Amino acid sequence: MNKRIYIPATKPEDWRHLLAEPDKHWRDGYSAKSLACVWQQAEGFPVEIKKALADSGHSIFNDIELLLAIPEYKVPLPGGGNPSQNDIFVLARGNDQLIAITVEGKVSEPFGPLVSEWFENPSDGKKRRLAFLCETIGLDQERLGSIRYQLLHRTASALIEAKRFNASNALMLVHSFSQTGEWFEDYATFAGMYGIDPETDNIHKAIQIDGINLFLGWVKGEMK
Repeated sequence: MNKRIYIPATKPEDWRHLLAEPDKHWRDGYSAKSLACVWQQAEGFPVEIKKALADSGHSIFNDIELLLAIPEYKVPLPGGGNPSQNDIFVLARGNDQLIAITVEGKVSEPFGPLVSEWFENPSDGKKRRLAFLCETIGLDQERLGSIRYQLLHRTASALIEAKRFNASNALMLVHSFSQTGEWFEDYATFAGMYGIDPETDNIHKAIQIDGINLFLGWVKGEMK
């Protein structure tokens, strides 16, 4: 079965069947449906995303062009278990360079367990996976107990796909539809691992690793 053939979507509802649990996650007020509505109806990037990129001060995001966007994009990880199922994977071009972007939609859903919780009594597979993630994103495993595990593998996904597409830039972007900024503190704690004091509606450079510039961002959208 060829898993690298993608069929275009023509309306937000076309995204529904791609969800791991459609009946549970495709609801008004949930991130999956909000994300589909906003991105499907946008001409390229949603307005708030494009503004945050343009205002970031990083030339790579000037006049950025969305080349393709794939909902519910799975990135295999070592150690067995499930792949990282990214809400959207975007390949973009800015300043004549490619940018690999993983988009994580949020409303009130959390980022899942802490690394310390996920790694409690770990199997050999989990040990292998966490070591791989830490090496990929350039962080020390011993410092990550208070970080949400989902943020690790979403960020790693951006870097993995940047390598695969020979892109010199990667961005892990949270597109939040929470009007109260729920879970921003978890994102801020993660960004702090790179010495970033993050702001909403902004893009920050985290690190250069293996020749790839890694950026992190949190942008607030209007609830759909």
